[in-house]
Amino acid sequence: MLEFFPAFLKAFLVGGLLCAIGQLLIDFTKFTPARILTGYVVTGVFLGGIGLYPKLVEFAGAGASVPLLGFGNLLAKGVRDAIDQQGFLGIFTGGFTAAAGGIAAALFFSLLAALLFKPKEKN
Repeated sequence: MLEFFPAFLKAFLVGGLLCAIGQLLIDFTKFTPARILTGYVVTGVFLGGIGLYPKLVEFAGAGASVPLLGFGNLLAKGVRDAIDQQGFLGIFTGGFTAAAGGIAAALFFSLLAALLFKPKEKN
């Protein structure tokens, strides 16, 4: 039945569910947002490492690949690919290589925002 849903609807539902779980964790637990974000990345690494997350991405598209779980999956995939190519050394380099473009873009746009906007003191 779910194969009849348009791709954008599947992405919206899965991405929304992931966000709703995060909001519930913020509202009903004592976890800090930083711990929840870290938990999402680690969960993405784990699910990607055992091969379940790519199936979710295949189903939900951007609804699963864009959130922090997708970043964790990207790290796991990078490590897996690097191990296949470089052996043991790939454990240490694969995640950085796979995520280098996204990390570089985040750093660039953060620097750009810091240069363009002046911070103000909170009162």
